[in-house]
Amino acid sequence: MEKVSFNQGWRVATFDNGKTGEFVSCRVPDDRMIREERSPEAEGGVNTAWFLCHDYVYEKEFDKPVIEEGGKAILCFEGVYRNAEIFLDGEAVFKNDYGYNTFYVDITDKLKEGKNLISVVAHNADQPNSRWYTGTGIYRPVWLYILPKDRIELNSLRVTTLDYKSGKLRLEGKISGEGEIAYEIINPAGEAVLKGVFKDSAEVVVPSPELWSAEHPSLYTLKCEYKGDLQEIRFGIRQIEWGDFGYRINGERLLLKGACQHADNGLLGAVTLRDIEFWKVKKLKELGYNAIRMSHHPMCTDMLDACDELGMYVMNEYVDCWYIHKTKYDYVNEIMDNYDEDIRLLVLNAYNHPSVVLYSSGNEVSETAYPRGIEFTKTLTETFHKYDPTRPVACAVNIFFNALSTLGFGVYSDDKADSNKQAKAKKKSVGSQFFNNMANFFGSEVMLTGSRLGICDRKTRDSFANVDVAGYNYARKRYKKDLKKYPHRLILGSETFCADTKIFLEAAEKHERVIGDFVWAGFDYLGECGIGAWINENDAPSFDHGCGWMTAGQGRLDITGRPLGEALYTQVMYGVKPLEMAIVSPYEKASKHSPSAWKLSLAMPYYSFDEKWIGKHGVAEIYSKDHRVELFINGKKVGAKVVNKKTGIAKINFKYEPGTITAKSFTKSGEKVAEVSLKSAGKENVLTYVNEPGTGKYRYVRLRFGDKKGVIKPELNGFIKISNVKNGSLLAFGNGSPYHEESYLGDKVKVYQGEALAIFEVEEGKKLSFTATSDFGKIEYWN
Repeated sequence: MEKVSFNQGWRVATFDNGKTGEFVSCRVPDDRMIREERSPEAEGGVNTAWFLCHDYVYEKEFDKPVIEEGGKAILCFEGVYRNAEIFLDGEAVFKNDYGYNTFYVDITDKLKEGKNLISVVAHNADQPNSRWYTGTGIYRPVWLYILPKDRIELNSLRVTTLDYKSGKLRLEGKISGEGEIAYEIINPAGEAVLKGVFKDSAEVVVPSPELWSAEHPSLYTLKCEYKGDLQEIRFGIRQIEWGDFGYRINGERLLLKGACQHADNGLLGAVTLRDIEFWKVKKLKELGYNAIRMSHHPMCTDMLDACDELGMYVMNEYVDCWYIHKTKYDYVNEIMDNYDEDIRLLVLNAYNHPSVVLYSSGNEVSETAYPRGIEFTKTLTETFHKYDPTRPVACAVNIFFNALSTLGFGVYSDDKADSNKQAKAKKKSVGSQFFNNMANFFGSEVMLTGSRLGICDRKTRDSFANVDVAGYNYARKRYKKDLKKYPHRLILGSETFCADTKIFLEAAEKHERVIGDFVWAGFDYLGECGIGAWINENDAPSFDHGCGWMTAGQGRLDITGRPLGEALYTQVMYGVKPLEMAIVSPYEKASKHSPSAWKLSLAMPYYSFDEKWIGKHGVAEIYSKDHRVELFINGKKVGAKVVNKKTGIAKINFKYEPGTITAKSFTKSGEKVAEVSLKSAGKENVLTYVNEPGTGKYRYVRLRFGDKKGVIKPELNGFIKISNVKNGSLLAFGNGSPYHEESYLGDKVKVYQGEALAIFEVEEGKKLSFTATSDFGKIEYWN
């Protein structure tokens, strides 16, 4: 088998109403939406960050590959958003509706001698069709597989761990003719540890197995040969078990400490770039997370590979809606015809990835409150198990929303959708968006308490009986009662508030059937504008989330990957660090801010403020699992507090004085455990930079306003302009603010909280150079 990249040499044009616009050259992965104009008239509105959306047609000319008689040529599209139509020399050859599936197109019998033209139409003009930014086009890689006559069939190799203790595995593979597959298993050190042959399947025992887990991500390679056709896959030896005892991997308790994650790559839009998928996983691991819930669609192959290699558990989710609309043009109209094939493809792509430890059949699908939906829950669970009986299946249910929807609140209708078009400023939210808006208005405690109502149990219990794991969105106050009432139920906090992290850990310590928690969210993401943002009035002209708003404002890491105070909080709660501190500055404390049920505050790890704030009050947020903390400024004790037992947070007011602010933590008996400090910047105002590590051939350069040592001054405003780029190209330039009027594709950006991020692609073997200019100086970059 030959696997050939099919990413170069494309051209693309708009294709609205079947009319082709002017073609421009491109390569894939490619996201057209991030290049579009943003407008108050955009039908996607807050969902799509106000981007105007279009249909597009991609074309690529290629020579007919050499295919031996009886062989095959198969194209693999890892993702096209959406309703993709594939044409070869003008003839329709395939259609794929779901925008997040990896799908395969056999073009063997359609190829002609000489030049061939493949066309891909991606439909995204019908808005809104999603609750978040999706991107448009061929946003994931494309591959061409050339298969010989005598071959191992594509994607037929599978490895299943039957007994982790002995290393007993089942190998499976299909061939095109008679004979056997010769195999060799290579251990993580690169040594061959087992050889043999099998036909269809075989049970084998790997000597001295090295087990895969998030803590020890040991990967083996299965190399197979059949009449000269060579194929190989990576796999991990690991076994998942679930039942009344809880959830286990390799015989030990598996506790998922996770974050929900959308698919976009921040300033780059929706494009999937392998190096950046690895970088994102690394960033989340640094915060102490050991799991990712892909929200709300299947994870791309590159991120699955990253999770396998780096050690991160995955909850691989199918879809955000079933048969009740959340937006007018979402997947509802196609799902009933497609769900079996969708799930087959999802499992096909996930099966050999040891990081995938459970599936989710849906997110906040209020159908689970009704008889038809209860039966469909069972159908989807059974469909997953038909293709993969080795992993449990969950469904993420917003318990309080289920109850509200049966009372008529937040239910979608075409009439509401049409009226929203006429009055965008007074849109009636539905589905998950309705719940999100209500959470921000009333606060998280109202939502958590609402989930305890009796009707919430009645409207979820039958659907939960039809899954292996009950996914609770924002319902941790039900855990104790439901564990007692339903002795066979496994509970997963499938979507939770950041402030509940410590409460989850304590619940998990007491109850083995509480198997994990996924905070909303890990990284901030594009679209669903402002729904979780906590931003002050100086950084956004209004809090209406209108045109100019870009992101949800939800992450523990902002859209550029910069850690917020909540990231430091997470590190402490998950044991990465013993103590951390972030500051709500005097100017933030004195300002109005947008409401958010998801954020802790506006706290950031900075202590450099303008002289006018000397003597004014700020707040130190101190994150600790210890009993008590004390706060010092320039060596003088200015406050002390017992840490909140529920949250692990102590808030101490202080009067700002430049210098060093220090927090110390103590046990109940008074023994000092840890200390952490933040320092003020020097008086000079300069432009500095730091390279973000771990981004491969892409260069993430953080440009900062502060002192010459690089200490950030978050109040400094102004623009940075990039010019004279050599040995590379500027891919994106932006800041971490949820409100971002400028395009990410320009060369001039306003800083936010003292920082902006420039993303470059660097030419292989060369050093990148560029000039960055600002009111606070210039940088001549050469690195």
